[in-house]
Amino acid sequence: MSGYLPIAFTTKMKSLLGEEFDRFMSSYEDPRVYGIRINRLKLGAEEWKSISPMGEAVRPIPWAPEGFYYEEGARPGKHPHYHAGLYYIQEPSAMAPVELLDVHPGHRVLDLCAAPGGKSTQIAAKLQGAGVLVSNDNARERTKALAKNIELAGVRNAVVLNEEPSALAPVFREWFDRILVDAPCSGEGMFRKDESMIAEWEKHSIERCSAMQRPILRDAAAMLAPGGVLVYSTCTFSPEENEAQIAELLAEYPDFEVKPVQHQFGWKPGHPEWAGEAGEGLAAEQSASLAGTVRLWPHHIEGEGHYAAVLTRKGTAPAEGMPYNEPLIQTVEDNVKRKKVKGNAGAALRAAEKKGGRGAKDGGKLQRAGGSVRHSGKGQPEVVDAAASWHSFADQELSGSFAGTGSIQSFGSRIYLQPEGMPSLDGLHVVRAGWYVGEAGRNRFEPSQALAMGLRHSEAVRSLDFATDSPEIIRYLKGETLFVDAHNIKIEGNPEQPLKGYVLVCTDGYPVGWGKYTGDGMLKNELPAGWRWM
Repeated sequence: MSGYLPIAFTTKMKSLLGEEFDRFMSSYEDPRVYGIRINRLKLGAEEWKSISPMGEAVRPIPWAPEGFYYEEGARPGKHPHYHAGLYYIQEPSAMAPVELLDVHPGHRVLDLCAAPGGKSTQIAAKLQGAGVLVSNDNARERTKALAKNIELAGVRNAVVLNEEPSALAPVFREWFDRILVDAPCSGEGMFRKDESMIAEWEKHSIERCSAMQRPILRDAAAMLAPGGVLVYSTCTFSPEENEAQIAELLAEYPDFEVKPVQHQFGWKPGHPEWAGEAGEGLAAEQSASLAGTVRLWPHHIEGEGHYAAVLTRKGTAPAEGMPYNEPLIQTVEDNVKRKKVKGNAGAALRAAEKKGGRGAKDGGKLQRAGGSVRHSGKGQPEVVDAAASWHSFADQELSGSFAGTGSIQSFGSRIYLQPEGMPSLDGLHVVRAGWYVGEAGRNRFEPSQALAMGLRHSEAVRSLDFATDSPEIIRYLKGETLFVDAHNIKIEGNPEQPLKGYVLVCTDGYPVGWGKYTGDGMLKNELPAGWRWM
């Protein structure tokens, strides 16, 4: 492959790497490596290994506790566990930035350039349902994959936005404890993984990417709380997009400093001398601190090329007791409180109204009245209380162990549970206002696929479990109607519950979607078309 690399690229790399250049170039002849990351919102790595046919064949990725190398022919995307959200297929080096972000339950976290969602789902697993994740991408089409991957992972405490960073900065000024800026870049580090990146390299020039990165990084800096941590990462070797960007930020923002990364796992230090003019204005100590950033070179590790810098903002970290939402694990007594949550369209709804209902539609038009959903029809329009519709469904179809929390937000007929403590989202384009739980209809509530993926099997009144090697689970994932033995439907709590109703369909105990048991052994398939096995 090395013969297809752009001459301008290889010439520059030879100048930078010197005697390491030949070893660097030989890495392009090595086979690429493949990685998956186990989703800790669902299960631990050891539990996954015990139930997966891949369990004995994988090798650990040293910098990612839930990450594993797998062999090329394993095809993890063609297994029911993928559809259950038990893991995310991710390039090994791409797992490093979130590990450096040091996320803990309760943090407010921003993934600023988030699509397609791999790093957001990694962050969510570290939050364990406590705190807030805001996942944003400025490309509208890319937010579709972002939202789906967050829902597939079963994330309950995420808000998905589609905005420019400059629009977020005034709303979230000094609000986040952790910010990840996985910046758009020239992609030099991905040449071996994806040869199409080579053709894109000249189009997305280093100069153009550098110009985009500067304002993104500065808007991110404005949103970081004192005492917070910001990780800037790229998948390029270009110093103009790496050390130079950090040098410029340090020169402009004296309250930011580099937190040195321990150079282990074959990771190598950043190069202060590569910062060029951007580094000339720095004090000697600031310039030297650039060596505390980290470069992942493909000739030193099993992975593609990456760069990362960990920055901290001077000041006092947010005090304990901030109004974060509660963790997923709660007592039944705590869960009773959910009945006290009142319907509230909130600022996110007003934003949607201003934008003509972008993001959610009810007959093509956003309609909302006094905390209720208004359905147009013949004669007098019928008004449905969104909160009452959701609570009625939850009381009938979800068990006492269900621990859903958050303020109720509604876009037309679509209902979300939004993490507590969010600022006003007025004027922003909201893709997902929180955990999308379903739609309030005239006479019923229709649960969403996102609700199913965020539940544990014990949180549904009815569940049905299939082994991953059973023909039934494949037929279900392909969207087919099933005929099942009613005795196999598990009833949680009161055994006198009627069999008819929504059934949470699982594989190896992990949800993959809804079915509706209609009696006479028929299970109607409720899996949306876009979620089916292809």
